[in-house]
Amino acid sequence: MTEQGFPVGEIDTSRPHPARMYDFYLGGRDNYEVDREAAQRVIDFFPDIVPTTRANRQFMHRAVRHLVRAGIRQIIDIGTGIPTAPNTHQVAQEVAPDVRVAYIDNDPIVATHAGAHLLGTGNTGFFLGDMRDPDAILGHPTIGKLIDFDQPVGLLLVAVVHFLPDDAEAAALIAAYRDALPAGSMFVLTHATEDFHSVEAGMGEARDVYRQRGATATVTTRRYEQILPFFDGYDLVDPGLVQIPLWHPDGELPTAEELSHVGTYGGIGVKL
Repeated sequence: MTEQGFPVGEIDTSRPHPARMYDFYLGGRDNYEVDREAAQRVIDFFPDIVPTTRANRQFMHRAVRHLVRAGIRQIIDIGTGIPTAPNTHQVAQEVAPDVRVAYIDNDPIVATHAGAHLLGTGNTGFFLGDMRDPDAILGHPTIGKLIDFDQPVGLLLVAVVHFLPDDAEAAALIAAYRDALPAGSMFVLTHATEDFHSVEAGMGEARDVYRQRGATATVTTRRYEQILPFFDGYDLVDPGLVQIPLWHPDGELPTAEELSHVGTYGGIGVKL
């Protein structure tokens, strides 16, 4: 059994998992050979996956700080992935120590790291869950313990919605989470896109690696006009849905060269 009470046998090391591949892109070591082989294949086709992934992580940090400075004191982070410091709760609690964070992921190996990296205080919790089952996630005892739906909530879906292949399903799931949140809640989303890369850039071939290697989830890139409706029912925070390095950068604006290597949109919405 893992520290979180899940059978070790539930950890599938025979198929690449996006969370472990993401860890590899970030330079982490919490991955298996099957993940490293698939991730390296993605990098071979699309080297920009590395700066894109790192830009995504940096955006998450800025977004969390924005939420907390705006008054959010409770966060649901769905698809948290392998813990990579600083994590959501560390970023949030550096601004306000009383912030509560509930982490959810569908990979049991994440649970094996949660005890050491995500938990340890009364203000954080982790449980295994599938984002495609919002009723189970929102009704989980950990959510009941940490999250008060009478107060604004921060919801993070960072680099996870592009693992939902069907547009209608993705929109319906996001709407289900939105409808459970009180007014004033804030929604953070990042999503892979091919809007900033040419056909020759290899992003399509990299995307296909997830399918060809039998990964537990495959990537569906979407264009700006497909992603923007995910914020229906929210008021987008300035500067809106943008290439992630352009969202309130820490320091100078990124150069055109830096932007050319990042294939992800991101934004924050405030529930109306």
